[in-house]
Amino acid sequence: MVGAFESDQSLTMANLIEKLDILSDDFDPTAVVTEPLPSPVTNGIGEVNDEEKNLMMKKTELNGGGGEREMVLGRNIHTTSLAVTEPEVNDEFTGDKEAYMASVLARYRKTLVERTKFHLGYPYNLDFDYGALGQLQHFSINNLGDPFIESNYGVHSRPFEVGVLDWFARLWEIERDDYWGYITNCGTEGNLHGILVGREMYPDGILYASRESHYSVFKAARMYRMECEKVDTLISGEIDCDDFRKKLLANKDKPAILNVNIGTTVKGAVDDLDLVIKTLEECGFSHDRFYIHCDGALFGLMMPFVKRAPKVTFNKPIGSVSVSGHKFVGCPMPCGVQITRMEHIKVLSNNVEYLASRDATIMGSRNGHAPLFLWYTLNRKGYKGFQKEVQKCLRNAHYLKDRLREAGISAMLNELSSTVVFERPKDEEFVRRWQLACQGDIAHVVVMPSVTIEKLDNFLKDLVKHRSVWYEDGSQPPCLASEVGSNNCICPAHK
Repeated sequence: MVGAFESDQSLTMANLIEKLDILSDDFDPTAVVTEPLPSPVTNGIGEVNDEEKNLMMKKTELNGGGGEREMVLGRNIHTTSLAVTEPEVNDEFTGDKEAYMASVLARYRKTLVERTKFHLGYPYNLDFDYGALGQLQHFSINNLGDPFIESNYGVHSRPFEVGVLDWFARLWEIERDDYWGYITNCGTEGNLHGILVGREMYPDGILYASRESHYSVFKAARMYRMECEKVDTLISGEIDCDDFRKKLLANKDKPAILNVNIGTTVKGAVDDLDLVIKTLEECGFSHDRFYIHCDGALFGLMMPFVKRAPKVTFNKPIGSVSVSGHKFVGCPMPCGVQITRMEHIKVLSNNVEYLASRDATIMGSRNGHAPLFLWYTLNRKGYKGFQKEVQKCLRNAHYLKDRLREAGISAMLNELSSTVVFERPKDEEFVRRWQLACQGDIAHVVVMPSVTIEKLDNFLKDLVKHRSVWYEDGSQPPCLASEVGSNNCICPAHK
């Protein structure tokens, strides 16, 4: 047997040596491929021979289409393409390519300016000026690894990141030595991380989340293969603790991992954190058998500045809080903040020699510019600045709600929110123009610091004008009682 193995091994090694002998005498390591790039695939068919083309056509027919990409949502339109083309041979002398790209970018900037005028449906604060940070755009700033541990990579912004985290730790009342956190790439990453910590602490736990939670919560359940219970909501969008109680009692033998919304995506509803904790305790769940993640993507930073609003604080038995940095704060790129207890982060931390640091985040490389933007705006505005902006948002949201109802349009505004919910416009072109977020028969406007009374007046004028055309045939607007409550519905049955 040994002889046969040695014979086979010799044969294998001979074949391997023969295959490795690929570097000919005229091999030039500095040579480059001069062939042009392949043509892009169009409608599923690129530059292929007739046989391949026929085969692809047959596959398209079997899939029931004409070769075009399937529309995910029937009302949406596909994004156009700005082609990437190769520079001409003499371009470095003529500068034609640079001139072309400059003209494209100039036109794009005009588009951004114009579309910003009609931005109302998504919770982004577009009122900011970070010109002072332009001097840093030439650096590749990467905060890989643990924010609190210096790695071998020196071009980072960790001191800024930790400064931002300390600010939020004070806001949510947790001592510096008791918390761990990092600046994420978006609000979804904050949810993914918070729920992952809960799952690692309680591997057999059940994830509970209200039906109006952000889609990233249910994405986390799928990614982590977690058992998930969707809890009913009240008309306001707030979690229904009666239904929550029933679902808890049906699963008393397993720990509870709960997502609490500090402002739901569509209605801006704030779950009653105190009632949630009380429900858990009354159902027999001690503090060592549940984990609460607070998704405060938008309102998590606004609520601390609202009088009489319930507090989100680590003095209560919560496990983590996350907010978005590009929403109320106003950053030019998506980012967020995630904070959890130091004792919890140990369950998913690993030392990485390659980084000379610890890995406890979702992503590896992290945007090192985002902490600079957050640090800059937190220093410029401070607590008082944010308080003024919150008051402005709430005041303008109430103005919009009142004006909508004066115009005979069903509208709802939760007490602790700047998200105004109203009937969905019938014209999808109108929806796209004002960049409204819609779900079923309702749409919403999220009043941010960059949304002025003038902008709201322009929107209202445009909506009333188009609405008179939509219903000029005598048809009636939909009843929204099931969505916003009968007291907020102004349909013929509830007017």
